[in-house]
Formats: sequence, C-alpha cells, structure tokens
Amino acid sequence: MPTLICGSIAFDNIMVFHDRFKNHILPEQIHILNVAFLVPEMRREYGGCAGNIAYNLKLLGGEPLIMATVGDDADPYLKRLDELDLSRKYVRRVSDSFTAQAFITTDLDDNQITAFHPGAMSFSHHNRVSDAAEATLAIVAPDGRDGMLQHARDLADVGVPFIFDPGQGMPMFSGDELLQFMRLATYACFNDYEAKLLSDRTGLSPERLASEVQALIVTLGGEGSRIYADGGCFDIPAAPVEQLIDPTGCGDAYRAGLLYGIAAGWDWPKTGRLAAVMGAIKIAHRGGQNHRPDRQEIASRYAQAFGERPW
Repeated sequence: MPTLICGSIAFDNIMVFHDRFKNHILPEQIHILNVAFLVPEMRREYGGCAGNIAYNLKLLGGEPLIMATVGDDADPYLKRLDELDLSRKYVRRVSDSFTAQAFITTDLDDNQITAFHPGAMSFSHHNRVSDAAEATLAIVAPDGRDGMLQHARDLADVGVPFIFDPGQGMPMFSGDELLQFMRLATYACFNDYEAKLLSDRTGLSPERLASEVQALIVTLGGEGSRIYADGGCFDIPAAPVEQLIDPTGCGDAYRAGLLYGIAAGWDWPKTGRLAAVMGAIKIAHRGGQNHRPDRQEIASRYAQAFGERPW
C-alpha cells in the first residue's frame, strides 16, 4: 500500500560539550549571557520526521512516499534516499534555502541546547497531495505550519485516510485548529505530554477527543502506549530494549509500525505491538536512521517480546 509521508527532512548536527553547562552559565548574569562552548565531538545525522518514518517503514517492507521540501544543500540526503531505494518523487527542492537543520549541543549531564532552522520546510505548502494519486494511506507529521494545514485538508478532501501527528509542531496551532485537524484525520498520535497539551488547548478529555477519530494513540515512553479505538482502550506494553542509547527518532519508528499495521489490516493490539518493537530497536542506536534490522530480525524481536511472530 503506497503510504504518503508528509513531513520534514532535516539534518541533525549534534555536538558534545565535555563539561557541564552549569559550570559556565552564571544564573545571576543570565540577562547578559555570552558564552561559547568548545565541542570537540560533532556528528551530522540524517533526520526529520518524514525521513525517519519513511526509513523505518521501508525496513518493514512498506511503500513509503516522502513528501517534503529541501534546500540547496540537500544533495547528500538525496543521494542517501536513492541508495536506500526510498522514492523522492515528491521531494521538492527550494532554491536559495537551506534544508531544515537542528544544531544540538549536549553536556555531560545530557542537558541540551538546541537551535532549529526550518529553512525549506517553511515552503512545504508548495507540495500538493493531489500529485501523489497512488497513495492510499498517509501521515501528516511535523512540517511547515501552512503545509500541515493544507495537507490535512487535501487528504480529507480526496478521501485518503491519514494519521495526524503534530509532534513538536503543536505550539504552532490553536485549540480550534488542533480540533479541526482531529476532525479531518482518520487517526491521531501523540506522546503523553502532547496529549495533555491537546486536552488543555481544546478543553476535551482524551476519551472525548478519541471520538473524533477511528483511533487515538498515546505513547508513554518506557510505560508503553495506549490506543483508544473500537469503543475501548488497548494498553500496549513496551518491548524490551537491548540498550538505552538515544531516544531521538523513537517516536518516528513507532509511527512507522502503526502505518505498517494499518496498511496490513491488522487489529490495534498487534499494530501497537509492532510499533513498540520498532521503537525498542531504534533506541539502541544513535540517530534516527542508523539501525538496520531486516524483516527477519524484526519478526524475531516481536516473537521474543510477545510470544508470536507478526508474519
């Protein structure tokens, strides 16, 4: 089932400061802050929600179609997509812009200072859902504000079921706008903090919000996830992890599992369990796209966690 992944493509520039920020930031002088950190370690990761979700869905054997915008500096990422046999038919290059980039500095206590430049992501509304006529399932993941609004409306207009997944983009929208997204979407997915923020902004409980969609999925980190669907609530346990290395991209891996299960016509408990396995595999690796399990390994991890094979 061709699955349209509407969201960001980004470079994550990650730097490690071999000290603690608290030793260099004076609280009483915060109003005139002027500091510099020497970061001898630096790595650049391929990221962005659309890139990460598509990467994981491809590992599962799905058919992801990325719809995103990139800048003049995107050649390394585009080359990688080609090498991974990930379609970039709907990846638009925006001239005179940078690809979206995060600059993350981490200290020895795992505190982070992050700067994010949206770059070409701000032009995501130039992409048209109607161009991807072959798509039969979709997700609207964090992207430019106008693009997210437009893609949700367009998917609803053409009758393509989709997951609404605002993630870190939630602050861009009012309560009324978030409720409108829920009414357009077929499914919605949030982490527990985002779900609480959604309830606060809309004034509606999770149970009431769940009535707007076929399924409302709330991830709970190490506590698993909860899926409100079919008039009930399914508690999905977390899958065992080999190592806790880096949570970056775990939510995207989870969402790829959701998309695969939905496309395959699975029930919600099985779909949630596959999503949990994908998140557990990812967290043992740095970056959002450095884990490389094949379908056999994924099936084995599923069987170890839940006592049966998914396929």
